[in-house]
This record gives sequence, structure tokens and C-alpha cells, in this order.
Amino acid sequence: MSQFPILYSFRRCPYAMRARMALWVAGIAVELREVKLAAKPPQLIEASPKATVPVLVLPDGPDAGTVIDESLAIMRWALAQNDPEGWLAGDDAALIAINDGAFKHHLDRAKYPARYEADGIDHRAEGLTLLHPLETRLATAPYLCGPTRTLTDIALFPFIRQFAAIEPEWFATQDLPRLQEWLERHIASDMFANIMPKFAPWADGDKPIRFGPPTQSRA
Repeated sequence: MSQFPILYSFRRCPYAMRARMALWVAGIAVELREVKLAAKPPQLIEASPKATVPVLVLPDGPDAGTVIDESLAIMRWALAQNDPEGWLAGDDAALIAINDGAFKHHLDRAKYPARYEADGIDHRAEGLTLLHPLETRLATAPYLCGPTRTLTDIALFPFIRQFAAIEPEWFATQDLPRLQEWLERHIASDMFANIMPKFAPWADGDKPIRFGPPTQSRA
């Protein structure tokens, strides 16, 4: 068993992104195993039969071998160990549920209309409708739950980034100035840069890759 938690991840997966950001800000080092989704390693499937990323396998100790295979659960576990920025104070489960439910539904169909046999323009419009309440919310504070970033911001950010990237020029013309600024602030953060390095897909026998943490919390 690794001395660090083992994190099965995929660099561009928004669920994996938010898990990595929580681990990073919590100062928790992991052994990173980058997954090629078309050729998932058997160790991932053994740890979590649903074989979706992220998956965190805890190391030696009282919880050795415990598997956490939901991104939000990984975030909350990491922050329960150490929460230097107070992210758990901004855990808006209802807002996250809208993002992970209705918004993700429209995001997928706007991004991959052929895969879902869907009208991408219609789903893009429906997704946009769900972003307007966030714009309104940001009128009273720079982040979704107050003056500083919290779990809710980080839970939503990778999905809104993905939505904006479908048609960047179109997104830039929408009446969402506060949300656009919020998004750019996250994209430009040191934290985001630090959780996005590229690694080759992991295979059994590879030298372990130690991922994180910073020496201190970074803006």
C-alpha cells in the first residue's frame, strides 16, 4: 500500500479537477495515477467497480484501503482533514445539485449533440438559463457563498469552464459579466495551474508520481 492516498484521475475530467483542487488546498499529497478512459487499469476497476474517476484509495492507517469514489465526497474528506481557506463554510448542497444534475445534463448535450442525438443549441440555451441565477448571486459578493472562494465555487467551476469552452466567442457575448470575471479568476489562479500538469497514463510498475501539496495555501 502506498504511504500516500492513491488518486485515480483524468486530467480533463471536471469531477477529477474539483477533487484535485480540494486535495491541493487541503495540503494532502497523493500518489497520482492518470487514467486513460479507453483503457482503464484493472486496479481502478478493482477499487471501484463503476470505474469512473476520481477514485481515492486511502493509505496505511485506521482507514487503510477505504475507497472514496465520488468527487464531492473526496472534496469533503480532504477538507475535513485540513481546511485552511474555510471552504466547508460555503458548501451549498442545493446549488451543487443543480450543477451536477440539470446543468450537467444540458452541458453534455450542448458539447456532444451527436453523441446524445440532441439539439446542441437548445441545450446550450437551457444551460445558459441556469447560469443567470449565479450572475445574480455574484452581484452581492465576488464568490458564490461570500467574499472568498469556497467548496461551492470549486465544485461548479470546472463545469462552467467546460460550458464556456464550447463556443468561447458566444459565451463572451452573454450578459454574464460577473460570472465571466469569476470564471477567469479561477482559470488564472495558481491553484488551477498547479492541478493541471500533464502526465502519461499510469500502468502497473510505473514509478509513483507524487502530486501536491503546496507549501502553503495559494490564491
